[in-house]
Amino acid sequence: MIKTFIDKLLGKGGGAGRAAKRRFGKREELPASVHGINPELVDRRATDVVRTLKQAGFEAYIVGGAVRDLLLGLKPKDFDVATNATPEQVKGLFRRAFIIGKRFRIVHVVHGRGREHEVIEVSTFRAYLDNAAAEQVSGNERTSKAQLAGMQHAVDASGRVLRDNVWGPQDEDATRRDFTVNAMYYDPETQVVVDFHKGLDDARKRVLRMIGDPATRYREDPVRIIRAVRFAAKLSALGFALEPKTAKPLLACEPLLQDVPQSRLFDEMLKLLQTGHALASIAQLKKLGLEKGIYPLLDVVVERADHPFVQAALADTDRRVGEGKTVAPSFLLACVLWQDVKAGWEQRLARNEHAFPALQDAIDEVFDKRIGDVSGRGKLAADMREIWVMQPRFEKRSGSTPFSMVAHIRFRAGFDFLRLRADVGEVEEGLAEWWQQFSLADDARREDMIEQVREEQRARQRKAQPVVRRVPKPTGAAPAEAPAEPDAQGDGAAPKKRRRRRRKPAGGASGPAAGEGA
Repeated sequence: MIKTFIDKLLGKGGGAGRAAKRRFGKREELPASVHGINPELVDRRATDVVRTLKQAGFEAYIVGGAVRDLLLGLKPKDFDVATNATPEQVKGLFRRAFIIGKRFRIVHVVHGRGREHEVIEVSTFRAYLDNAAAEQVSGNERTSKAQLAGMQHAVDASGRVLRDNVWGPQDEDATRRDFTVNAMYYDPETQVVVDFHKGLDDARKRVLRMIGDPATRYREDPVRIIRAVRFAAKLSALGFALEPKTAKPLLACEPLLQDVPQSRLFDEMLKLLQTGHALASIAQLKKLGLEKGIYPLLDVVVERADHPFVQAALADTDRRVGEGKTVAPSFLLACVLWQDVKAGWEQRLARNEHAFPALQDAIDEVFDKRIGDVSGRGKLAADMREIWVMQPRFEKRSGSTPFSMVAHIRFRAGFDFLRLRADVGEVEEGLAEWWQQFSLADDARREDMIEQVREEQRARQRKAQPVVRRVPKPTGAAPAEAPAEPDAQGDGAAPKKRRRRRRKPAGGASGPAAGEGA
C-alpha cells in the first residue's frame, strides 16, 4: 500500500498510468472502410511531404482542419503535416524549406513558384504541459521578455500560456489541440486515421467539442474564443453546432482577450471575415453574445453589418472566397469605414476646405481613430487610401484622367468599390457601367467614349445657359429708329444693331452732287 502511494506521488503507478492514458485519450486507428475519406481529395504535395518524412524514418501525418474537411467530403484549401522530426531535421529533407516563428518554430515546405506555389506547413509533435506546474510570470510577452528567456513553460497571472514549446509524443500533441474534430491524423499512404478523442464520432454528430475543460482551455489561450466562433460559423451550413458545455464559458472568458496582443487579434478578426463565412461569423457573434468587446474594429463591423453597403461588401467577400478568388483586407475594411471617411470629408467641404486636402485629412482621422497601431498598418493604410482617393476621380471622365485611372495598380479594387456603391444607389449605375466598358475597350473605342462624354457635357451646358429675350417698348412711345430685322439664329439670339449713316459736312464737299446744286 505504501509503495502504491509513493508510486502515485511519483507518477509511476498503474493508476497514474491509466489516468494519463485517459487524459491523453485512447489511440484508435480507423481504416478507410470506417472513415470513408476519398484519397483523390488529398493534395499530392502534402502526400509527398508525408512520404519523404516517413522514408527518412519519422512519423508523419496530415493533421487538423484538413482531416476534418476530408471526413466531411470537402477538398481542403490548406494542408498541414505533423511529425516527430524536429524543425532542423525537417528542413534538411527538403530543398525549399524554411524555419519560421519565434514562439513556436515550424517549417514551411514550398512547392512551385509564383502564384501557383503552395506551402505545406510542417510542425513537430508537442508535449502537453500542465499549467499548474508551469512557472508564473508577471506581465505579458513584452514586459516579461527577460524572465521568459530561460523558460520552457510559463503562464501569466490569468493562466494564459506565454511560453510552451516542448517536443513530445503524438497523444500529447493531440490533447494540446482545441476541438476533437481538429485533433485527428491521417496517413495518406496507409489511409489510416488516428483518433484519440472520438473526433470521428463528433464529426458524424456535427458537434464542436473542446478537448478538456473549456474554461481552462480558454484561459490557456483566449484566442480559442474567436476560433470557436469561426469554426461554428464555417461549419454551421453543414449542421455543426458548439457543444453546450463548450459554448457556456465563452461570454465569461471574453475579458481575457484584453491581454492578447492587438496584432494577433487583428489577424484573428481578418480570419473571421475573410475565410468565406463573414456573414455567418457575424451571426454567430450575435448569437453567442460576443458582438462587442473582442476587438474595437470588429465591433464596428458587427454594428454596421446591416448597412446596405457593408452588407454588400461582406456578401461579395464570401462570394469571392467561394469562387477561389483572392480577397484583400484593405478592400473590406475600406468598405466598412467608408461612411466615416465620407462624413469627415463632407464636414470639411462644408467649411470651404479644398476637396483633395479635405479628403486626405478625413482619411488620416479615420486611421487614427479606427485602425490604431497594428502590424502591417502601413501597407494596409496605403491600399485603403488609394481606394478612397479614386472615388471622386471616377467622376472625371475627360482628358487623360480615364487613361491614367485604368493603368493604376489599384484600379480594379477602386472600381469594385465604385461598383458596390452603384449597387446600393450611392452613385449612378451608368457611371459604373461606363468605367466597366472603358476598362475593357481598346484605345480607339476609349477615345470615342471620352468624346461622347464631352458632347454630352456641352449639350448640358448649352441647355443650362439662360435664354436672352427682347424687352418690348412701352405702348405709344415713338421709336428712335426702325427696329432691326430678327437674327437668323432664332428667337433666342440678340437683335442686330442698326448702323447709322454718317452725315456729310455742310461745305467744301466735292463731287457731282455739289456741281448739280450750282
